[in-house]
Amino acid sequence: MEEKKPAVQKKPEKRETESLVRILSTDIPGSRNLYSGLKKIKGVSFPIAKAVSKQTGIPLSKRIGELSKEEISVISDAIKNPIIPAFMMNRRSDFETGKTLHLITTDLDLTKEFDIKRMKKMRSYKGIRHASGLPVRGQRTKSHFRKKGKNKAVGVSKTKTEPAPAKGKEGGKK
Repeated sequence: MEEKKPAVQKKPEKRETESLVRILSTDIPGSRNLYSGLKKIKGVSFPIAKAVSKQTGIPLSKRIGELSKEEISVISDAIKNPIIPAFMMNRRSDFETGKTLHLITTDLDLTKEFDIKRMKKMRSYKGIRHASGLPVRGQRTKSHFRKKGKNKAVGVSKTKTEPAPAKGKEGGKK
């Protein structure tokens, strides 16, 4: 009779997970899933992250740290050129080119800064509000937006008060 050797059970191989992954010059913790991790990139919202996931075929529940280098490059290409409807893009009918674009990271910051400078230069209503540090989008200013400079309140006068007399033997009730 032959003796049967017990079958050796192989443990599933553990894939190394990165603790920090860099996608489009943004550091993302490896413990986050794709859905919330892509949100860390400036210019990527939840709907954009969902569209990128659908475009690349990578599930939203997959951890960022488990992504391979190829998957990261596919994701970054999909974010740079997303296949989304025009109403989801953050730069519709660009002032200079007239194209509808989706800007991310530093491009978004620079474009916003140039737009504000252009409004200030042409002295539009919004430009004047930006220049004077007031709200631009029609908020009421009676009770808010009253700080100028180093967080000093404007329109509120603070008077110095004398300290209250110390309660001693004479100040108590009999």
